Amino acid sequence: MASEHLHAISADWLKSLEVASSTGDSTSFVSHFLSDGWLRDLLCFSWNFRSLSGLDKIHRFLSEVVDGKPRFEHSGLRDFKLDDHTANAPSPFKLPGPQGIEGVQGAFTFTSTKPAALGRGFFRLTQDADGKWKALTLFTDMQDLIGHEESSSDQHGLYEGRKITWEEDVEAKFRAIEADPTVLIVGGGQSGLMSAARLGRLGIRALVVEKNARVGDSWRQRTTFPKYMPKGKLANFLDSYAVDQELCVWLSSSIASTPVYNASSARWTVEVQHGDRKVIIHPKHLVLATGSGSPRIPTWNGMEEFQGALYHSDFHRDAEQSRGKRVVIVGAGNASADICEDFVAHGATEVTMVQRSATCVISSTTAEKIIFKVPFPDGTPIEELDFRYNSMPKAFVLQLQVSGGTEHVKMFDKELHDSLRKVGFRLTWESSPGSGEVGLEGFVFNRQASGTMLDVGCSKLIVEGRVKIKQGQDISHFEKDGITFKDGSKLSADVIVLATGNEPIMKTARGLLGDEITDQLSPPEVLGLDSEGEFNQVYRPSGHPGLWFASGSFEFSRPSSKHLALQILARELGLA
Repeated sequence: MASEHLHAISADWLKSLEVASSTGDSTSFVSHFLSDGWLRDLLCFSWNFRSLSGLDKIHRFLSEVVDGKPRFEHSGLRDFKLDDHTANAPSPFKLPGPQGIEGVQGAFTFTSTKPAALGRGFFRLTQDADGKWKALTLFTDMQDLIGHEESSSDQHGLYEGRKITWEEDVEAKFRAIEADPTVLIVGGGQSGLMSAARLGRLGIRALVVEKNARVGDSWRQRTTFPKYMPKGKLANFLDSYAVDQELCVWLSSSIASTPVYNASSARWTVEVQHGDRKVIIHPKHLVLATGSGSPRIPTWNGMEEFQGALYHSDFHRDAEQSRGKRVVIVGAGNASADICEDFVAHGATEVTMVQRSATCVISSTTAEKIIFKVPFPDGTPIEELDFRYNSMPKAFVLQLQVSGGTEHVKMFDKELHDSLRKVGFRLTWESSPGSGEVGLEGFVFNRQASGTMLDVGCSKLIVEGRVKIKQGQDISHFEKDGITFKDGSKLSADVIVLATGNEPIMKTARGLLGDEITDQLSPPEVLGLDSEGEFNQVYRPSGHPGLWFASGSFEFSRPSSKHLALQILARELGLA
């Protein structure tokens, strides 16, 4: 379709949608969706994240009473304007996969009345049986609270009106933050740092405590990945990001005792071990950005008798010391694959991967072509890509995968998968029994990518026999020189690495917060999807006042950190 036609379809639909919204006619508003259409709302109709499918669910949500008015009328979305000046101007779309779903997509801006806010929306329109253009998906996203917009200004040199330098200004700001932080962020990885930066841009004092001695160490200490950005380069970026964003970070610091929340003052009492001294602080908000959880280390009889090196994959640093040795890696996911490659590259005599359950494998070539390049094409501003990617309801993505999307992606790796099966490597695309073939996205959404292998070379080593495969669901016990299985078979080893994943984030939280607070949280996990397809607690209300969780990959944390900052700001302003 010509761009003029795309624009006309979008403009006509949006104009009609605004009439429904500005008059408070929720029935008319909902009629702009397909019967199985989706609404994903982030903070515009409620101070939460919601994804709803089907006309009845959308209408019930918008009809709920808030402060004496239906939610739809209370929020008061209006001033819809089609976005013609960005990469998300009206354009054709076709969803990947065999379903052949295509239509017109585009972005628009709007305002809301309660709260007074600026918003942005994204729509995907297709034709219904009568040829009318209706919303397959509609995304409404709060961008800023009016009068409290995110600052984008940076100052350098001497500050006008104040004869101080940038260094002096930052030092004064840090002193104010340390004296009375509004928000305490535990963890200085990408999620914690981005949350601190977003809060700072909204004028909220945020202090970050990081257990490592240097920002970025959580990446520096990982396995070296053979294809994507080097760990050291990413670690250095985080270090420079903290400086560039003027973030107040206490290094070599940790929570020294269980935090206590005072409901009367709406403040926490937190004891921080800061270097060689303990400091008591009283933030209003506590954000746990503690990463993917502590190492999950199964226990088997005889582990203490093994005479070689035995450690979890989180503590793998250098395979050079294992040159000429026999290595066994328990686990068959991403960590195991990277470590296997590392041992082979450094001359281990024998490398064996123990596969305890089937693995979801996708080649990096296919992932780049189908998963990364589609939502993240080159040359488009990252903010626009994040916005478009965020506009798709996760549960709808999984529906598309189960109904043929995964089968479509698998075709690109058929030769690879057939070769792996021939050497005894087991494959799956179900993140849980009976879930359907949800593919990589399902494992990422529901299991933090546990059980997946984004293959960057290990599969070739497996097929060639340079990495051997042992099916080992039934490990019996360890001996001084290896592992024995319940069928009587044995693997001799000088080094055993447990690539057995990490504990749930909530287990880390329980160790930090204690049972009394953690038992109040519902649902009982931070990540994984709720019944509507939103992540359970991350970057959204946790169920306990003043307690938040921040976690996730860069592309998830970039926009979500802004949503967290907006929710905290709204509470500070008495709006939520």
